Amino acid sequence: MAAITEFTKSFTTTCFEDIPAPAVEAVKKEVLDSLAAALGGSSKAGVGELVDMMKEWGGSRQSTVIAYGFKCPAPNAAQVNGTMIHALDYDDGHQTALVHIGCVTVSTALAMAERMGKLSGRELITAIALGGDFMSRLGLASKPGSSALASGWHPTTLFGFLGSAAIAGRIMGLDEEKMINALGLAYHQCGGAGSGVGDGALAKRMGPGLAAKAGITAAFMAERGITGERDPLEGRTGLFKTYMGGDYDPGILTADLGRRFEVINIGDKPYPCCGLTHACIDAALALVTRNEIALDEIKNITVYGGDTVYGLSQPPEIKKAPRTIIDAQFSVPWVVATALVKGKVTVDDFTDEALKRTEILKMAQKINTRLEKKMNRHGVGPGGVTITMRDGKEYTEEVENCLGSVERPMTLEDVTKKFRECAPCSIKPLSKDKVEKVIDMMGRLEKLDDATEIIRLLG
Repeated sequence: MAAITEFTKSFTTTCFEDIPAPAVEAVKKEVLDSLAAALGGSSKAGVGELVDMMKEWGGSRQSTVIAYGFKCPAPNAAQVNGTMIHALDYDDGHQTALVHIGCVTVSTALAMAERMGKLSGRELITAIALGGDFMSRLGLASKPGSSALASGWHPTTLFGFLGSAAIAGRIMGLDEEKMINALGLAYHQCGGAGSGVGDGALAKRMGPGLAAKAGITAAFMAERGITGERDPLEGRTGLFKTYMGGDYDPGILTADLGRRFEVINIGDKPYPCCGLTHACIDAALALVTRNEIALDEIKNITVYGGDTVYGLSQPPEIKKAPRTIIDAQFSVPWVVATALVKGKVTVDDFTDEALKRTEILKMAQKINTRLEKKMNRHGVGPGGVTITMRDGKEYTEEVENCLGSVERPMTLEDVTKKFRECAPCSIKPLSKDKVEKVIDMMGRLEKLDDATEIIRLLG
């Protein structure tokens, strides 16, 4: 059976009772984590500009834009919310597939829940579990041993088009025929080049929102009888041949489909920057916590890791003195310097004002990066930091699995704390009462008759 047929059947027939309990809990954590990231990202560059566009365009008042308190057509609301969730690079992701998930799945599901008028918490969980599993499998099966990144794509965006269409189609109740058309129409729009990171451009934040908007649009088109490619995954002109040059593993794609849900392998972020830097941050924080290090006596710092750690340190003149917030979020020297100087890495460290902090810029200039090929991993890899003092003394810390990884997961309590910390950063801060109501509702999401109550609280 072709993979697209297996997926389509799964999207249309899976029930909440089919979702294993760990996957249900993972989805609940995913939604709360995504909402935290959305509130934190709501005031960031690029989001307000999108909001102004949507207000200018107008349209049916279907779905809520988080934090801004207005409604617009569901595809447009999903676009803004998906961008908002991804804006801080604080959102969750599958650390082997290297795909952010919640920015697409949660933005799509919440917009569609309102568009349909009402959706139970059980059905919301089911749709997100299916969509997150789908996107993760697409990433895991692509270019095994490497990733879609190796072909120059931003996998979150590329696979997000299809994941969003699956979620939207599921919530709309599309049958198998229309679901295939929705996926085919979503694939027809697929894109998401990995450009933007190197240029420090806001384009990096836009991709997941564009995918969510396109996926919902594809489902609406399919509902009206518009047809799409019959095999958008493995067909002659399908995703894996066109985007991956045929380099994929069909076994990984559908192994234990419907029984194992990859959402259990999604990690949450403790720091609002690229997850590939997090092991280095952990190492730096461990050093300053466990040792009495006089910062002004540091002679030099060596950060080491695999290709990803080294790559996020190049070119040094930009990574040590970021031009933009995007540069800083994808700079190993900047985040390690921040961790050493401040003893923490938070949302406040990725602002235009933060980029001018002389003590961090000075510390970043002392950092050099060493490539250690043996530390290469498929996905998020390890990192190490060595601090050499003026008197010759050295301190070294190496971290194999960063905080927030599957091996060292953030708990629901950790994510709840993150939500409380991000809420005051919202463009329209939530009252403490609303914050606690959202947390309470997320804890019993599967028992809610109408999950749209959550999004209305955040409007």
